[in-house]
Amino acid sequence: MEDCVPVVRLSNGKEVAITRDVVALLNRYAQSEYSLEKLAADVGLESWEEAYEFVKKVPAWVMWIQPTYYERVVLRRLCQGG
Repeated sequence: MEDCVPVVRLSNGKEVAITRDVVALLNRYAQSEYSLEKLAADVGLESWEEAYEFVKKVPAWVMWIQPTYYERVVLRRLCQGG
């Protein structure tokens, strides 16, 4: 399952893997005062503009789903094709 991780591709060609840790960061961003600058640094992006593009491209439900559920159910179903 490690090879099966969805990615978000930014306009500059960078890719961000949507892992359990990234989902946890997106949860924090959506539910608290967590800046785009901090999100960019934690995800490995260069600027808040890249973080903004990333947030716009991630499906909204990903920001609100529990990281454990994402890992145990969503990734498993995506990776098994079902």
